[in-house]
Amino acid sequence: MTNLQQLKQWILESKSAVFFGGAGVSTESGIPDFRSVDGLYHQKFDYPPETIISHTFYERKPDYFFRFYREKMLPLGFEPNVTHKVLARLEKEGHLAAVVTQNIDGLHQKAGSKNVYELHGSVLRNYCVKCGKFYGAEVVKNAKGVPLCDCGGIIKPDVVLYEESLDQRTLEGAVAAIRKADLLIVGGTSLTVYPAAGLLHYYRGDRLVLINRDETPYDSYANLVFHEKLGEIFSQL
Repeated sequence: MTNLQQLKQWILESKSAVFFGGAGVSTESGIPDFRSVDGLYHQKFDYPPETIISHTFYERKPDYFFRFYREKMLPLGFEPNVTHKVLARLEKEGHLAAVVTQNIDGLHQKAGSKNVYELHGSVLRNYCVKCGKFYGAEVVKNAKGVPLCDCGGIIKPDVVLYEESLDQRTLEGAVAAIRKADLLIVGGTSLTVYPAAGLLHYYRGDRLVLINRDETPYDSYANLVFHEKLGEIFSQL
């Protein structure tokens, strides 16, 4: 039996699979990731991207933060790809219990997935730091300079910046889903960013599948490993 046949069989047998995904899920929709050759870390700015998207920088230089955020981190107008669509279908068919994602683009929900844990938040949700009023992404995108609420407060994207902690309820939900999973498929992530990568330690089963173009620190722990693009695997599912 080939690895792909084995994966198909495990999915069909599964009642509580979890998919844990990173930037590689969305790159095939045209959204650049951070660490690839043409990713954000390799583009030229006055400051390194990880400095700009830190809480300290956001507080000190909000104008510059929002300029960078609008240009590089606000992926609007993109469509779900085959991976997003297949995952939504597997959830509908009762095989997939949850998606845990490091992405902030909302494409899993756009594809139809219902139970999604967004570890790093979402660009689609924005709120006033003063009065708490919620705003859509278009308001932030179309604002000149720092987006301001009617009350005068800054409208902050609901994304987790460097130096900020993950949302506790989201994290707890993701951990619970992974703990209960009878199959864990990990895709499109280098598994080097913590605390997200550490979530794999909560998996109790013996059906761990890794799909990533490059090797990861967890390859030796996996029961199946595919060094291929996600779209190539999911288009066959």
